[in-house]
Amino acid sequence: MNFNWIKTNKWIKKIFNNLVWDIPNLEKKIYLTFDDGPIPEVTEWVLDILKSEDIKATFFCIGDNIQKHPAIYKRILAEGHQTGNHTFNHLNGWKTETNQYIENFKLCKTEHLKLNTEHSFLFRPPYGKIKPSQSKAIRNLGYKIIMWDVLSYDFDSNISAEKCLENVISNTQQGSIIVFHDSLKAEKNLKYALPKAIQILKDKGFVFDVIS
Repeated sequence: MNFNWIKTNKWIKKIFNNLVWDIPNLEKKIYLTFDDGPIPEVTEWVLDILKSEDIKATFFCIGDNIQKHPAIYKRILAEGHQTGNHTFNHLNGWKTETNQYIENFKLCKTEHLKLNTEHSFLFRPPYGKIKPSQSKAIRNLGYKIIMWDVLSYDFDSNISAEKCLENVISNTQQGSIIVFHDSLKAEKNLKYALPKAIQILKDKGFVFDVIS
């Protein structure tokens, strides 16, 4: 599976309905998510923005980054945000044997548990690439596999910051799960698009919540 488009097609959601693509609700809630942190250069900036806007988000953290930057991971939790597993080494499921993939997933789980005894049972596969066998094994461990409804493409250096913003505000609807990246690769587009997207979406009446 490779879900590299801005707005996830409704037929994909129906075919792969054991994955979470959006969260329908009656309260105009949407769900900001951030992949690949925590890192000092970007995650702390994101947290500052979220704090100033008084909104909560969900961070899918790489285990190796949790190990390197535990204080930032603790700050994510202390400020009321949710965290999820994003493997220990940002593995591409299509290119990884299932047993190796699950062991890497478990290594990331261990880093979460070291710092968060009430860790969530949320997982997002890096690149959106995961084999059915990997998906089944992770779901059998009680995890929800969280995909997305809207992909900002902040990580793509060929896309302008303005286009990144447009991707989000033109495609977000009630229940949308939106993906940004708290990574150096995405930093330029993220720092332009995130604050503006938050303001525009607030003006449209959307309410931000964490995934649980």
